[in-house]
Amino acid sequence: MKTRIFNARILTMADSRQQTTADRKARPDSLPPADPEIFPGELQIEDDIISYVGPSAEEPQEIHWDREIDAQGNLVMPGFKNAHTHSAMTFLRSCADDLPLQEWLQQQVFPREARLTPEAVYWFSRLAIMEYLTSGITANFDMYMKNQAIAKASIDSGFRTVLCGSINDFGGTVEEIEQEYLHFNNLHGLISYQLGFHAEYTTSPAILQGIAALAHKYQAPVYTHNSETRKEVAECLERDQKTPTAYLDSLDMFDYGGGGFHCVHMTEEDLEICREKKIWVITNPASNTKLASGIAPITQMAEMGIQLAIGTDGPASNNCLDMFREMFLATGLQKLLLDNAAAMDANEVLSMACVGGARAMGLTDCDALEAGKKADLILLDLHRPNMQPLHSISKNLVYSGSKENVKMTMVDGQILYENGQFHIGVDPEEVYAKVAEHTENIFRAK
Repeated sequence: MKTRIFNARILTMADSRQQTTADRKARPDSLPPADPEIFPGELQIEDDIISYVGPSAEEPQEIHWDREIDAQGNLVMPGFKNAHTHSAMTFLRSCADDLPLQEWLQQQVFPREARLTPEAVYWFSRLAIMEYLTSGITANFDMYMKNQAIAKASIDSGFRTVLCGSINDFGGTVEEIEQEYLHFNNLHGLISYQLGFHAEYTTSPAILQGIAALAHKYQAPVYTHNSETRKEVAECLERDQKTPTAYLDSLDMFDYGGGGFHCVHMTEEDLEICREKKIWVITNPASNTKLASGIAPITQMAEMGIQLAIGTDGPASNNCLDMFREMFLATGLQKLLLDNAAAMDANEVLSMACVGGARAMGLTDCDALEAGKKADLILLDLHRPNMQPLHSISKNLVYSGSKENVKMTMVDGQILYENGQFHIGVDPEEVYAKVAEHTENIFRAK
């Protein structure tokens, strides 16, 4: 399959070495970072790999294209990477809102999750994937249960998913996590797996030590929810005389890196550990706002050189799987937190949503538009009122962009969403019907 996208504006994001917040702190007299380079040209794809990206050839090429797409001056760029989510929680969207976190979890979420079946998780995940595609998201980092059903939903849809271990005291064993690690990393080209556990406060020391041992055995990173609420941090301090970050580090959990989802309530020591151990911080601004968890200090993290990415969290706590909203909140909340309109430059946030997410998830072959990289990309409509005038395309994406600008989403060289139509192997109405059926069964059960 040979595909050519021409007459495009192209943002490769291949040079992620643009001046960062840490660079600017080191040189306070330096100018703000320039917008990333966007140039006119074309992109060529052979099967699932980008074979060329650059200026359009002056002479027509003698190549038989299976499809040629006239981008009409619109923007081609890497897809967004949703670096933390619980996709199948679509069935809980807007059924238990405006509640305190613990009441929401204990009375609304956990009892209904106990009734989930693999088939229900499959259809709930397919619904989430559809929403990801409309938001220009080409891969997700999914931490949930019944991973075989999640993987099947992604494979059947043609979508890229990195599964994250979610073991805790209520389910799973270290041996099962190891089996999953080996199984899913050899299952399919669209599926990979990272070691992980739910959180320090839900996981016993014995299990945590077992996960740390796996990290050393496979020289692999480990990912977990971390310091999402003040209560979580206070209880860990009382229990172990350490913050969650320091406690996990004392177990040698992050000797091969890893990541923390949320990281809202962090001490200076915590941040130093993240910097030293190259722990990715995956911020989830919409979920943290809706659940009143707080605002993660990502500007300070960026100034320290801590690696950053963005996730939506699940559709029960967000409730929208929309990277445009996450990007706006990622920069906007920092400005409010610091009373500084210059905080968290939009271009840095855009990089977090694309390059940072890919690298946090281990998808280094999907982080940019370059020859030899995977063809995971999006086409964004600039011929919409919210994108005009084109003073700064990259900042328009963060400050005024929305799902209405997503014309096409391609994963692994296959167009899965184009001009409002899905190409995922199933009629959307069937997905909606199946989701409604399984949701009704769960809510009706006593």
